[in-house]
Amino acid sequence: MCSNPAKLVLVTRREAQNEVPNFFIKNLKLRIADQQITNFTNPYPQMAGVTKTKLQYKRADGIDMTGDLYLPKGYNKEKDGPLPVLIWAYPAEFNSADDAAQIKGSPDKFITINPGGPVFFVTQGYAVLDNASMPIVAKDGKKPNDNFVEQLTLNAEAAIKKLSDLGVGDRNRVAVGGHSYGAFMTANLLAHTKLFKAGLAESGAYNRTLTPFGFQNEERTYWDDPKLYYDMSPFSFANQIKTPLLLIHGDADDNTGTYPINSERLFAAIKGFGGTVRFVFLPYEAHGYRGRENLMHKLWEQLEWMNTYVKNPKSAPTAQAK
Repeated sequence: MCSNPAKLVLVTRREAQNEVPNFFIKNLKLRIADQQITNFTNPYPQMAGVTKTKLQYKRADGIDMTGDLYLPKGYNKEKDGPLPVLIWAYPAEFNSADDAAQIKGSPDKFITINPGGPVFFVTQGYAVLDNASMPIVAKDGKKPNDNFVEQLTLNAEAAIKKLSDLGVGDRNRVAVGGHSYGAFMTANLLAHTKLFKAGLAESGAYNRTLTPFGFQNEERTYWDDPKLYYDMSPFSFANQIKTPLLLIHGDADDNTGTYPINSERLFAAIKGFGGTVRFVFLPYEAHGYRGRENLMHKLWEQLEWMNTYVKNPKSAPTAQAK
């Protein structure tokens, strides 16, 4: 913001990938050295040495995609080889390939840990692809969601191929996860592909008939296109979900599209068909999670799931409902 417009004196914020954000006074008129007015220190010393790269790649039909790749401190590709991977994403609809190809975010932002995100896993020996592009693009005069599952598959295949081609990701040890619509994406990918070793789904909607008047940017109602609602619901294909899936939900979720019944019913369906699934209710939590105890427990559940089914899949227990 501008603290003295007449004198062209500004308060600015400066940061880099390994430089903590701080505020400075900048005098555009006198051109003197910036004066630092805060001295915040690194709240995440354990993250020192972690690297972040903005990846750019293409999916099979030529659409440009991006993602933020985090690699562990001290990682050496030649010495350590490909790592187990967590891909975290949130689908978005676009009316054109050009819109879908927009690059968001900067690789130069200071690396932080968000308890609602996946970056924590880079400290546990995983390669993490955060904000992985999951564009759902309208084609040939159709609506974006008319081939939702097919495009999700193309997106996932492109991300896995890129990490494998770089030599940093083991294509045989990849998990996928997301929150809300990202959880919906996760369940769909596990229902329709064999690309992943495990899934992490937080506060998702899995039966689109429970949102019959539209969802996200989908304006068609259930009565306009019941087949679309059926085909986009991973609940419809619960019998096909054999990849281990961890479901997490706040028991007080008040988001009208993601009431807890979504996870309860998907868990029961997968369990009924003998799939490997675990369902964790977080007490007193709404759509997003805030309680320290719940956040720590969520991370523990996810890490145990990842270590069991992704990092060391040969030692994983026989598929069973939990």
